[in-house]
Amino acid sequence: MKKLVYYILLSISALSFSACTDYINVDKYFYDQVSLDSAFSKRIYVDGWLSSAYSVMNKLGEYKEPFRWASDDLYHPDMKEYVEGSYSADKPKGDENAGESRLWKYYEGIRKASTFLDNVDRCPELTMDEIADMKGQARFLRAYCYWALIRVFGPVPLIPLEGLDADLSYEELSLPRTHFDEIVSFIDTELAETARLLPMRRTVNNLGRPTRGAALGLRARVLLYAASPLYNGNLDFFNVVDNKGNQLISQTYDESKWAKAAAAAKDVIELAKTSGLYELYTIAPKIGTLDMYRPPVHPEYSTKDYPDGWANIDPLLSYKSNFDGSVQGSKNPELIFTRTSDGTGTINDWMYQALPRTISGNNRLCVTQKQVNAYAMNDGRTISEAANTGDYVTTGFTTEAYSENNPFLPAKVSLMYNKREPRFYASIAYNGSVWEAASASEPRYRNQQIFYYRGTEDGKQGFKEECPLTGMTLKKFYNSEDSRTDGGYVIEKTEMTIRYAEILLIYAEALNELSEGEVYHLKTYSNEDVEIKRDEDEMRYAIKRIRMRAGVPDYTNETYKNQADFRVKLKRERQVELLGENSMRYFDLRRWKDALTEENQLLQGCNINISDDDTYIADFYKETPVSSVHKVFEQRMYLFPFPTYELKRNVNLTQNPGW
Repeated sequence: MKKLVYYILLSISALSFSACTDYINVDKYFYDQVSLDSAFSKRIYVDGWLSSAYSVMNKLGEYKEPFRWASDDLYHPDMKEYVEGSYSADKPKGDENAGESRLWKYYEGIRKASTFLDNVDRCPELTMDEIADMKGQARFLRAYCYWALIRVFGPVPLIPLEGLDADLSYEELSLPRTHFDEIVSFIDTELAETARLLPMRRTVNNLGRPTRGAALGLRARVLLYAASPLYNGNLDFFNVVDNKGNQLISQTYDESKWAKAAAAAKDVIELAKTSGLYELYTIAPKIGTLDMYRPPVHPEYSTKDYPDGWANIDPLLSYKSNFDGSVQGSKNPELIFTRTSDGTGTINDWMYQALPRTISGNNRLCVTQKQVNAYAMNDGRTISEAANTGDYVTTGFTTEAYSENNPFLPAKVSLMYNKREPRFYASIAYNGSVWEAASASEPRYRNQQIFYYRGTEDGKQGFKEECPLTGMTLKKFYNSEDSRTDGGYVIEKTEMTIRYAEILLIYAEALNELSEGEVYHLKTYSNEDVEIKRDEDEMRYAIKRIRMRAGVPDYTNETYKNQADFRVKLKRERQVELLGENSMRYFDLRRWKDALTEENQLLQGCNINISDDDTYIADFYKETPVSSVHKVFEQRMYLFPFPTYELKRNVNLTQNPGW
């Protein structure tokens, strides 16, 4: 234990934890090494230790993962090595300049949390209720760290809670990898028990601390991952073994894993129903505003209120406001858990990567053509279905000028972006989109219509590709006030680390994978009996809420009855609804075992080599491969390699196959 640095937070600031961005950003405080007895003798020291455990999640959180821009939905040139498969165990992208590996950092969080749990009871200044809450937080953090490890590497060493010399360092422990199902079972149990310790709500100043819903939400996410094809009877993983040759991933398919995932999601849904804590965020329509972007009249949904229709909500703003800072996290019923949103790699940094050069952005983050094509038309049809009736076209341009009521389709925008579903306009910046930059002090920066034609300020210039290589970028986390020009500012956003929409999608997906007629009798997190089966009404309960909020018609009865058809639509729903959140698409393609097909497709977008010359301007919109990027995905890439230096530090750690 002496080789694990023990820190005490000496600043009195630790007592207040004034905001989630303060209490998990511990680097700014001064630390000193002390004895273990002293570290847990006072409340201020205990707070500092717990804060230090939070700092691991802050430094290595979802929006900082290198996978965030390396799938088939988003691309950034900084992630080229990932997309082209040129990383290796000797040079794992994202670690080579870090000084110490990402793997070790997560284990640092695990050790800090475990040490906290072993010693917090000795603090005389804490009440029993405070200790119970703090233990719940530490157990959540430890489970979160294990989850972050297994989704990247697969089976990893699980540090026993008892029976080891606490003075031993990670290197001295030298533990072998643990069977995947055993790690998942540990996380499952930890989070279920933790949920019973944690409070239902947090104060505004403690928004970033986990609650009961956060523990249950993370549990549902982990169990869905464990039930998916990558780890549920995946014969391709026969050679993932420990140092004694024991297989670490079950070779037998177990449908009950899907039932457990459904039950875990149902725990959150029932909590939402009984407490009123969680629901999808909605906004009432404003008369005369954005009328042209409302869904077309539907005989059923246009006259019914949410969740049975969209008569009383604005689907576009309801979705958009979740991500652009329009609503505070503490006032958003969709938010289940958040970490922090300041610093490099978080949401505001994402927006810097997407913002046009015209308003002082980096201008390099891309949205792929595949992602754009995934969005439906405003009547719910796919673009292929609409093309068959002439309602989706790829030629021609809009003519109506930009205005408050027409912010998304001003003149000179391709008609291929016309009449798309509300989530499309809330998420995608295409050629000709307007960036309002309302906070800019100089009028010339406001309401700029940005084009990515070759030779324009934001397009390709000469041989320099300092622009979105697909001619499209991300606008999901952009607020109309955001501007990085002199005098401008960027609205703070709340990171949606876990939100209710994801839970609904987990529930629907897990139920769909159950065989017709099979009934599973399981236990809730509070040890009550629950019956789980493939129930179309329950699946509809989850999906219809998401579809109505999005302003698109619900699936047909035939789709709910057809497991294969529902699976296809569910995958697209996740692709659209969860774009840019928590590297979801990257890990979805892997857990579904779809990556070998999907990730080997060409990275395509608009043709950024075309200028705005009227003679050839239509060629800009022809689907064109990005010639400077050569996507590669191989079987071995389903699991990330352990860095070579980690294998040297832990002689019992076995490498993933193919590396």
